[in-house]
Amino acid sequence: MLKYYVLKNSGLIHCLVCMLLILSFSGSASALSCKEALSLQNTLKGKSSGERIAFFAEQFVGTPYDIDPLGTYVTRSVIVEDEKVDCMYLVFRAVELALSSTPEEAVEIALQKRFHSKGVVNDGKVINYADRFVYGEDMISSGKWGREITSEIGKTTVIESTRPGERIHMLPRDEMLKKMELLRSGDLIFFIKAPHKRASDEIVGHIGIIRRAEAIDGGIYLIHASGKKYKGGIVKKVAFSDYIKKMPFIGVKITRFP
Repeated sequence: MLKYYVLKNSGLIHCLVCMLLILSFSGSASALSCKEALSLQNTLKGKSSGERIAFFAEQFVGTPYDIDPLGTYVTRSVIVEDEKVDCMYLVFRAVELALSSTPEEAVEIALQKRFHSKGVVNDGKVINYADRFVYGEDMISSGKWGREITSEIGKTTVIESTRPGERIHMLPRDEMLKKMELLRSGDLIFFIKAPHKRASDEIVGHIGIIRRAEAIDGGIYLIHASGKKYKGGIVKKVAFSDYIKKMPFIGVKITRFP
């Protein structure tokens, strides 16, 4: 069940509004209660957007993978559906929570960012999820999910696209390994499929978020929803170099928020 905590005075009003909003947009319990999310957002004030994105991504580590082929949030026509997540939803929520100062504002950001145009809500349900981003490559080109910095990190390679007139510039596996020290917490990593492995027009096969460790060990980690539709999985935090060496993709594209 959704956790609910009563705050005094103005806080009580805020939490009541927040609870109603979350209940109206979510068909099931939220991973974070309204109060917990707001407390974390307040704690992170003054941190960079990248640090906030990585922090919220880390809160989902251990969350079960969403096996719904469309995504449970799409099937249920809601914004907040945190009990199970796929790779795209994980990125959505981490960014939305990080770039907002309240849980309500995170929903407003979701309506702006998850869609080619803008999300529309009627009676507590999203009615135009057909306009959502389905492909990671469209998230990149929209500019809504950070500025693409792929060519700033290393030497890119051009590969075949399934879309007429489009050229895909990516960092090959070995180049990414050599230049990974240039990554920052909160960078979004879009993993590129080999042309012969594409089942449709999909170019990006997976998405994750970078987490740089504190100076003690200086590790670079990938936080991602590791799993497959119909089979399941879990959100993991893994050494980025290990993942890159073994990944079933040929390269990456990268975006970063200011």
